[in-house]
Parts: sequence; structure tokens; C-alpha cells
Amino acid sequence: MKICEIFKSIQGESSYAGWPFVFVRFTGCNLRCAFCDTTYAFEEGFEISEKKLLERITLYGIKSIEITGGEPLLQKGVYALTENLIKRGYTVLLETNGTMDISRLNRNIIRVIDIKCPGSGESDKTRWENLDNLRKDDEVKFVIMNRDDYEWAKRISKKFSLTERFTVNLSPAYNFLPQQKLAGWILEDNLHVRFNLQLHKYIWKGITRGV
Repeated sequence: MKICEIFKSIQGESSYAGWPFVFVRFTGCNLRCAFCDTTYAFEEGFEISEKKLLERITLYGIKSIEITGGEPLLQKGVYALTENLIKRGYTVLLETNGTMDISRLNRNIIRVIDIKCPGSGESDKTRWENLDNLRKDDEVKFVIMNRDDYEWAKRISKKFSLTERFTVNLSPAYNFLPQQKLAGWILEDNLHVRFNLQLHKYIWKGITRGV
């Protein structure tokens, strides 16, 4: 497997925000979103065996893991790794951009699908059938760059009855949309969604890696 970075931090997103997590960031991504904040993960990284990676994860002493990227499902090794983490009693979150088939993943993994809005430039790549493979404990996320993205996310949520099925997170694109605007739109429309800030970016302002 090629891994970009491994680190311990406070979970900044999803309904697990605020909890200590170990993050395993996989190298490689098949998208180039306009707001991407981890472009270094496109190519950077190091090769590591599953055994060595599990050893490094164990050293952190935390039983909550997020598998992220890039796009982790581009690498076949993610399946055996996550299976082993589940067997060892870890809570495992896996964030995916929604373009890859998630059906092979262990059902005990908490999947977070980042549904790409038009502002990302990649919304046409979404694999919509993935929504049929999600469970109640899984989550979806929309990163909102502008009002058009917001209205699009509302339409998609209604079309697929997302708020009745899962936790739906709406995030303002960092440095693109003021958080007050998105919060105001949600309140005006009484949306049953979770306003989602990237908490780590406010705790460690200006630091872009390892947090």
C-alpha cells in the first residue's frame, strides 16, 4: 500500500467531530476538486505493508480510525486492512468521494460519502448506486462552495430521501464560503442536516498536515 501520512488528531468532521482519532491517509485520487485541500496526497507517500501499518496504528493507543485520502478505494489493500481493524475491535470510518464501488467493504465500517457538488467540477463522476449500499449509521457529506451548490444539495437530498435515511453533513468550502452564510441558509430552510465545520482547521489554523 502507498500511504501519504499517518497521524493522531481530533476528528474535525462528521458526527464524530471532537473525538480523538488516528488518521490513515492513502495516496492517490481520481478527482481534482476545485476546493481540494490535500493536493499533496495525489502523489506523495511511502510504501508500507499491512503488517507494519497495523503495528504503527497500534502504537497510537486509540481505537478509532479514519481511512481517508486522496481516495482510499483506489488501492486494493484497503479491504484487508479495514477487515483486520474491525476484527481487532476498532471503530473504523472510511471517507470516499463516492465514485468507487463501496459494496466490498465490511458492513461494520462507517462509510462517509462525500457527494461532489457542481462547484467542485466533479459532480458528474458520482456513483449514485452507492447510496443503496449505505446503512443507517453511515453518513453523507456535501461541501458547499456557493448558493448554487446549496440548492443542488437540497435537490439531491430530497431526490434520494437522504435526511430520512442517514446523517447528512453540509460543510462550507474552507476559504470559499463564509460559514455564517451556510448556517443562515440551513436555518432559513429548516433543513434537517448537520452543519459541519472542519474543526481541525480552527484548532490548528494555518497548519495543513498532520492535523
